[in-house]
Amino acid sequence: MSPKTPPHVRLVTAYEASQNQQPDSDKDLRFNPYRTFGRQEWADLRAGTPMTLAPSELDELSGIVDPLSVEEVEQIYLPLSRLLNLHVAAAQKLDTVTSKFLGKRILKVPFVVGVSGSVAVGKSTTARVLQALLARWPNHPRVDLITTDGFLHANEELKKRGFMDRKGFPESFDRTRLLNFLIDLKSGLEKVEVPVYSHFHYDIIEDQTIAVEQPDIVILEGLNVLQSPPQKALAMHSPQVSDFLDFSIYIDAHEDHIRDWYLERFLTLRTTGFRDPAAYFHRYAKFSKEEARRKALEIWESINLVNLRDNILPTRERARLILQKKEDHQVHSVALRKL
Repeated sequence: MSPKTPPHVRLVTAYEASQNQQPDSDKDLRFNPYRTFGRQEWADLRAGTPMTLAPSELDELSGIVDPLSVEEVEQIYLPLSRLLNLHVAAAQKLDTVTSKFLGKRILKVPFVVGVSGSVAVGKSTTARVLQALLARWPNHPRVDLITTDGFLHANEELKKRGFMDRKGFPESFDRTRLLNFLIDLKSGLEKVEVPVYSHFHYDIIEDQTIAVEQPDIVILEGLNVLQSPPQKALAMHSPQVSDFLDFSIYIDAHEDHIRDWYLERFLTLRTTGFRDPAAYFHRYAKFSKEEARRKALEIWESINLVNLRDNILPTRERARLILQKKEDHQVHSVALRKL
């Protein structure tokens, strides 16, 4: 709260206001930078954008417990891809205007879209479907998807720092390496290397990288893309990851629903991916269903829920657009920040 704000005045958060939640009293100050669209109202903004994904592709793009339907793509993601295409086109036009003003061609840099939200909320599915849709627009065919998981500290380093049980928290990431990647990306370097993370091994794969070579768009997906830097970095005027984003999306849902999705995913992996003896979490494959559920709930409540409440959820209103999901994983409303 600002020092100039009287102590009896409560600032209603932007998203509370966008969801038409009533203030506690007439002394509450409502600040609403968002315009909220119902599902059909948002779907109407597709404006004839063609469906470019075949039904067979949707299975590949879906998450483990986050099925992607034709209806969801048509009503939610096609309008969003149209909006992003307009933003990219405007950025490309601005580059041309700037080049004309300077009298020389400026370096091509990618348009960066950040996708954030809790563990198990469906970030990866959203990122994958946006990559597939955006790559089919003619003026930006090269779209790369990068996850911030690759910028986690290796397990060995996390153990040294005592952070293994805080994996996914801000301090578990190599923030300097992530920022240097974004600086190089936005500096127009022809080739930028990104470290690789394996969910199967639950660790960084040593000496393996992915090359990012001047794509038109980069989708950066991760828990921490909208988070503020630590106080020490703020005091040194260090840049933030969000400084390098041209557009940002937060995927939101009630924490009880996210918990249920997390438990469902854990139980599914118990009978699939965890069964491989080489998998990091192979020990959970031997658990009974009830034992696995108790363990998953313990992990959720002690780690992921704490991270959501303390670090991820507070960044929601920094996003340009918020996708609000309901219990069945379908998006029921979209909040778009006013320009």
